Amino acid sequence: MWRMSDHRVVRIQEEGDAMIFGQDRDELRKMYADAWQKHCDKKPLTPLEAQISAVVEWHPEYHSDVTSDDLNKDYMPDGGKTNPFLHMGLHLGIREQIATNRPAGIASIFDTLTAKVGDAHAAEHRMIDCLAEILWEAQGNNTAPDEQKYLQRLQQLIR
Repeated sequence: MWRMSDHRVVRIQEEGDAMIFGQDRDELRKMYADAWQKHCDKKPLTPLEAQISAVVEWHPEYHSDVTSDDLNKDYMPDGGKTNPFLHMGLHLGIREQIATNRPAGIASIFDTLTAKVGDAHAAEHRMIDCLAEILWEAQGNNTAPDEQKYLQRLQQLIR
């Protein structure tokens, strides 16, 4: 999916991609770097590269990370710096959820929250906080993420 100028989110699936992102951290980070480089060079982008470069563009504070020669850098929680690739990946995850309306109702929550805060990027950031909490809890409990608890937390954002 890709955010259009009118703030709609469109789901894009790359041809032949059953899974857009694999488990290889280096490969994933290189995908960000390559997409951003193509964007900067004004080269044609695949739909997925357009999604990635749009998220990178929203985050100038991460441009040096994406263009670094050391894409393999570790970002530890106690290091005081957010992992830019995790953060941008959560943006892409939220966009995928909105585009597919999974969990059911998330697209409406996004629209309402965007209207409330007046900015789609700010709305995504608030939603990312909820998603990260749910993922953290699920990982800690060795369970699947609780979709209902996630939706409840998102609903609290629009109250």
